[in-house]
Parts: sequence; structure tokens; C-alpha cells
Amino acid sequence: MDFTHSEEQDAIRALAADVFTGRAGIDRVKQIELSDERIDRDLWRELATTGLLGVALPEGLGGGGFGLPELYVLLEQQGRHVAPVPIWQSVLAALAIVEFGSDTQKSAHVPAVAEGRGFLTIGLEEFGPYVDRDPQTTAAETDGRWTLSGAKAVVPVTHVADRAVVSATTDTGAALFLVDLTADGVSIEQTQSTTWEICGNLTFDSAAAELLGPTDGTAVEWLRDRVELALAALALGVGAGAVQQSVTYLNGRQQFGRPLATFQAVAHKLADCYIELEAMSVTLWQATQKLAAGTDPGTSVLVAKWWATEGGQNIVHRTTHLHGGMGVDTDYPVHRHLLWGKQIGATLGGSASDLARLGAKLATGAEVVA
Repeated sequence: MDFTHSEEQDAIRALAADVFTGRAGIDRVKQIELSDERIDRDLWRELATTGLLGVALPEGLGGGGFGLPELYVLLEQQGRHVAPVPIWQSVLAALAIVEFGSDTQKSAHVPAVAEGRGFLTIGLEEFGPYVDRDPQTTAAETDGRWTLSGAKAVVPVTHVADRAVVSATTDTGAALFLVDLTADGVSIEQTQSTTWEICGNLTFDSAAAELLGPTDGTAVEWLRDRVELALAALALGVGAGAVQQSVTYLNGRQQFGRPLATFQAVAHKLADCYIELEAMSVTLWQATQKLAAGTDPGTSVLVAKWWATEGGQNIVHRTTHLHGGMGVDTDYPVHRHLLWGKQIGATLGGSASDLARLGAKLATGAEVVA
């Protein structure tokens, strides 16, 4: 497979790099971390104005008409700059509405994301270890109306999102539902993630919800695959950004009269980072091409997710170590890459969970895509 980016994707990458470099410098990130929302609304509007925020959304709904590869190019650049904006949460929720929603749902929620006027979020995780099974949250239908009961854990940006796309189990299988976070029967316990992002634990008590798509589990799998690759794209950017910071730091710091970068042990650690970044990149783009082409991804998404989780955490730990005492200074930039790497690595299950799910797929006769 050819993983070379197209001219359009290269242009999106260059534009995104310019926007994040100009709008998400370390001083700006620090400022946002101290704000009440911890979301950079100026950057959010800039991403919308440049067309980047809606790059994967349909043109008829205010987007750019591209697809998943272009979205993941954008997320990779976000990860490099650890920019505090909820891109994957809002855009993938909007894409789920595009894929499974009614015309009314699409026109009500998708353009607001593309234009930077609103936020959406996604709730797939529940309390306890993440496993590949139907959600514990349940959905019931009465006279054509759906209600949810149960809970979702650490749902991102619930303090600003208008709606959440969540998974729940019906009588016939798992399904996706669109929930108004201000509706009766929805309660939110606000907390924060490892990255200091505000998130919420949601509880549903017969809360009204709108069904998105079929109730046979396929819609949930559709969204989970895309979220897992979004996390992989972010992890690739976070790792690449951490390595770049390390290279700059090690070339500038001297010990025994020569740069730290020239020491063999340092070079070996950076070489290991390079190998893992390449593996993360190859597996990400292989799985992305399969999803974009509409073919069965097989095990490719899980393989990419495992590399992002395992390799991504290895990289942020090594680069923190290579910075010595500066690496654990919370005021120093590389510390944020460590936090993002840890958070991404724990979302939708860690590396052990990924391997368990991969093993379960192999046990059913699935072909390994690696």
C-alpha cells in the first residue's frame, strides 16, 4: 500500500502546522490551562475560518468535503502542539450524525461544528476496565421514543458541548444515541482528565435520546473504529512533537564539553523513538486507508491502536527521561506531551486491553493485519 499523502493532504498539513504554530505556542497553552473552560476558543474559531475544522464534513453542511485521512492529518498536527481544542470529539460526533442521522439532525448540529459555533462530544467509555462488549448503559423504546438509563465515564468537554453521541444497548444490540446534555434525566459530575481537560461523568435516568442508525452494533463499531484511529493520529503527533523537543534540547545542552545528543545512550533512545514513530505512522495510515475505502479493516484498527498506546507511551516516557530534571518540571513544554501521551494511552483501554481484544478477534479466525 502507498501511504504517500496527496497534494491536498500535504496542503492541509502545512496549513494546520501554520495555524497551530501561530495560535498554540507554549505561552498560549499555559494561559488556556488557567482559564475556566480550558478550551482555546480563539484557536477554535481560527480552525473554522481556515476550513480546517470542517475538512472532513460534507460541503452541503458547511464542510470541506474531504474525509478521514484529512481529519487525521489535522489531528496529528494538533498532537504535535498539544493544542487544547476538542477536534476529534466534535468532528467525529458530527460525522456520526452525517452517517446515521436524519436530515433534521444533520442540519441542526453539523454546520455549527464546521463553522466553529458549537461543540459536540462522544461517550463510549463506562466505569471499570474497557472491554469489547455491549455497553452497560441501556436504551428502551416506548411508542417510538427512546430513553437511556446508565452511566458514561469521563466524557470530554461536557461543560460546553450541546449534544453527546453515546453508545447504549437495546433489545437487539448496541446502538448510538444523540443526547441533549441539558435534558431532564441527564446529570453531569464535572471532573478533569490527565491533561487537565474538563470532562464529565454522565448519569442517565430515563433520559430522552434520539436513535442514530441501526441497533445491531454496527453503528457503535463504526464510531469506535474512527475514534481509535483519531487517538492514534493524536498519539503520533504527540510523540513526534516530544521527539522534536528532545532533539532541540539535547543539541543545546552540553556535558563534558560536547552536546548531549552525541552520547551513544541518548542516540539509542532516540533511535527507539524513531522506530516506534514509524510503526505508529504505518499502522495508522494502513487502517485509515481501509476505513476511507469502505473495506473491512480486519485487525488493522486494533493494531494501530496498540502501537499508539504502547509506542506512544514509550516515546513520551523516554523523551521525558532524556530531559533529566527539566522533564518533570510542570512548567516545561515536554511535560504536556507526557500528560497527553498518558491520557491517550488510557482512553478506550490501554495496551493490555488492546492485546486482549486483538486476541479475541484472532480466536474467531480474523486475519492479522500488521
